Amino acid sequence: MNEIFEGRVAIIGLGYIGLPTAVALATRGVEVVGVDVNEATVKAVANGQVPFIEPDLAVAVSGAVTMGSLTASTVTPEADAFIIAVPTPFLDNHEADMSYVRAAVEQIAPRLRGGEIIVLESTSPPGSTENVSRWLEELRPDLNPAHASEGLPDLHVAHCPERVLPGKIMIEMITNDRVVGGITQECARRAASIYRVFCLGEILLTDAASAEMSKLVENAYRDVNIAFANELSLISEDLNLDVWEVIKLANHHPRVNVLTPGPGVGGHCIAVDPWFIVGASPELTPLIRAARAINDSKPHHVAEQLIVKTARFREPTVACLGLAYKPNIDDLRESPAVAIVDEIAATLPDLDIRVAEPFVHVLPHALSTHDNVQLQPAASAIADADIVLLLVDHDHFRSLSRSRLEGKVVYDTRGVWR
Repeated sequence: MNEIFEGRVAIIGLGYIGLPTAVALATRGVEVVGVDVNEATVKAVANGQVPFIEPDLAVAVSGAVTMGSLTASTVTPEADAFIIAVPTPFLDNHEADMSYVRAAVEQIAPRLRGGEIIVLESTSPPGSTENVSRWLEELRPDLNPAHASEGLPDLHVAHCPERVLPGKIMIEMITNDRVVGGITQECARRAASIYRVFCLGEILLTDAASAEMSKLVENAYRDVNIAFANELSLISEDLNLDVWEVIKLANHHPRVNVLTPGPGVGGHCIAVDPWFIVGASPELTPLIRAARAINDSKPHHVAEQLIVKTARFREPTVACLGLAYKPNIDDLRESPAVAIVDEIAATLPDLDIRVAEPFVHVLPHALSTHDNVQLQPAASAIADADIVLLLVDHDHFRSLSRSRLEGKVVYDTRGVWR
């Protein structure tokens, strides 16, 4: 029986996943309270504004707030369902930092009355949803989460990993298939009723650990394939070949689809999630570990190559185009572009570096500490530059006239200006 959820939903975390999820539910008539520890984020959402750039999100947030179906608060309310969408970064040893998830559970526990659905959306290592259930048992010994009861539990705990592409979140939130894994089958069934409110894709029910692992596998698969492309770029550079031409030709084979190389891998998913698999089975993951090493080393390689190019000039000026981890968004999390500019600026403190990033208005902290780095519009940065380093293939950069590059040394890490 494909039930559709009715009731109030509290979404813990109003970031890149939590806020779009809140909007997807609220615009379809569900009462949603978005909760965040950041007062500026809460204030913005309460006023119908968005704290980050994502196509179509601003209009949807404004509409949901105007309808009265979306509110925001720093305090977790009582609700019929809770969705946890907080960060799960990795620690220095590459283990998952689950402290944000634990804090969310601690906020939720006092509000429970029995019968609620608790969904973990945060990308997490296998076993995390089971931990959420056990934490709830510790915090509310008067209630029985799924694993603690052979009969009908008081709390229904499940995992539903997000699988959307930044820049297309509002489309893919609706159209993509979803995996819902429960501590029990009944937990999965009840959690799935929430996503049936807005999801047009297939909803696949499974156990919680398999749902957790499926998300990690998706991103590790991408990471391994990007690493292959990045390694090809290093080999092609050594052999004086055009890697994009080589890949284009290879992809004419009917069973080959090599991805395109770049300056590294960023974002909170592909650059992070493979480590959760490595942490779960450290002796059985040499391929995944090697892929991470290749992709993590690429920013250093790009920085080294740029530094070599500066030796051609007495007092060169370098234009670095792009800081986001992927095109047409403002997300700088784990961005290889930021790491590259940071390394160049630290290695050559007298080098004049002009950074152009159309989606941000101030330099991130990692770059603002360098006296030789300044943020400029792309046109003026390129005009003053001897060397142009393309790090992100924003449409804004793709549309620039090639005539602006005449007489300059161009280092294109994205293959835009081949």
